Amino acid sequence: MTFETANSVTHKLWDRSTMHHELDALVHDLSVRHNTPKSNIAVHASGPNTFTLSLNQGEANLETVNL
Repeated sequence: MTFETANSVTHKLWDRSTMHHELDALVHDLSVRHNTPKSNIAVHASGPNTFTLSLNQGEANLETVNL
């Protein structure tokens, strides 16, 4: 299950063994879509096995992850 907005993607991971691969692909896609480096993408655990990726705009409550 994936929900997308203009600046973010929320994704539910069904298979934890593919977590790194799926998150890396989502970071790459969001980075390309907004023509920004991967380091400008914030990844936030938003629920059980659910992650929200968004453009990092300096919000203190989001942690930037380089995948």
